Amino acid sequence: MNRNKLTKRFLLLSAALTMALGQSAFAGETVALNLDDAMLRAFQTNPTVSIAQYELDSARASYNAARQSRGISISANHTTQRGGYDDAQQAAPKGIGNNHANSLSASLPIFTGGKLSGTIKQAKANYQYNEVGVQRTYNEMRSTVTDGYFNMLQADNIQKLSAESVTRLEDHLKNVQAQYDVGVVAKVDVLRSQVELANAKQTLIQAENAYQVSEANMNKIVGLPMDTNLKLDNLLVYNAYDKNMDDCLAYAAEHRPELMQAKYNVDAAKGALMVARSGHMPQVAASATQQWSDSSWPGDDNGKWGVGVNVSMNVFDTGVTLSKIHGAEADLKKAEETYRNTVDSVNLDVRSNYLGLREAEKRISTTKLAVEQADEDYRIAQLRYMSGVGTNTDVLDAQVALTQAKTNYTKALYDYNTSKTALETSIGVPMSNPATAVKVQAAKTAEAAKATEEAAK
Repeated sequence: MNRNKLTKRFLLLSAALTMALGQSAFAGETVALNLDDAMLRAFQTNPTVSIAQYELDSARASYNAARQSRGISISANHTTQRGGYDDAQQAAPKGIGNNHANSLSASLPIFTGGKLSGTIKQAKANYQYNEVGVQRTYNEMRSTVTDGYFNMLQADNIQKLSAESVTRLEDHLKNVQAQYDVGVVAKVDVLRSQVELANAKQTLIQAENAYQVSEANMNKIVGLPMDTNLKLDNLLVYNAYDKNMDDCLAYAAEHRPELMQAKYNVDAAKGALMVARSGHMPQVAASATQQWSDSSWPGDDNGKWGVGVNVSMNVFDTGVTLSKIHGAEADLKKAEETYRNTVDSVNLDVRSNYLGLREAEKRISTTKLAVEQADEDYRIAQLRYMSGVGTNTDVLDAQVALTQAKTNYTKALYDYNTSKTALETSIGVPMSNPATAVKVQAAKTAEAAKATEEAAK
């Protein structure tokens, strides 16, 4: 394949990857984004996920090293020296000579007094801790993405409600001005309506700014340029949550990552205590050696071998080992108390989120009814004012009440959805197999690259 064809295929593949992953959005570009897409983008671009995976890889390597230390270790050594005696009469002329030595030794631990077992237990617990930590990172990222997504939806809704309020007040001001022009109402009605419209415009400006901030925050979460225009596909909706408090607490006890990590910290502390106590136990290892030495390089003559058992034991160290044991015992107690505190914190977290969910759920029904009532009240206030039996204040108050009712309804939906996500995170509902999602996206990328290449032929 010539260079031009290779270049062409590379460019086609790059274009396909760009279209499929959408990570290189141009400044000011509009990107359609649903919640699933936002999740996948965050998993692919956010460094927190990568850090958690690297920590797991490091812990896995340490665990493997600890387990493999049970086996035979073999080492080879070579030394080359040139020297002599201080007294030249004791050796060859001038007392100077060469010595080349080689050795091959093997060692196998037989008994370590719990040191090796404790080290392995510690490394295994640390590996399990980080394994759960990866899932915890995905769960927390899911919560971050969902909160950012719903926050942007909420800001968009508030922005639209503020714009509706401005439109209503502009229409009302036109009616008031028309009636004032024919002498039906007083100047004060026009002035009051103008003030209310100005205040509504100020609220709209603030809502538009809040939306832009939430959009920039969402872009940061999913790894897009800050000025990318996002078009969100999802809406704030109410989907009933059918689990009760006891179900949530029971599920959290089995699946909450923080609880599992606290358990593994206790296991690691127990392993550390085993290692500390091994300082008072004998260390037994089998050994075998083969040595060669010669005055001529490479020193492979005069071989000798030996096999045996090495036994060592700390007899006296001025209390160093005992102090390490006391420290390890304290660390174990600390880990156990931390686990107990984590259980209480998780239970409180679950209860708070569950109650927040139910409270928002109740507000959805009441605020929805309030919107219907406020809408009817505003309609009647307008009719009464146009008929001359109502006041301008009645209309303005009804308009404020209608905007507030719609805002309360939107906020109830927002609080319900974010509370639901917080509850699922607090009980440890796992993120739905993000690795599979990445594989699916990779398959789509490959298909897109193939289709692009075929189309260019």
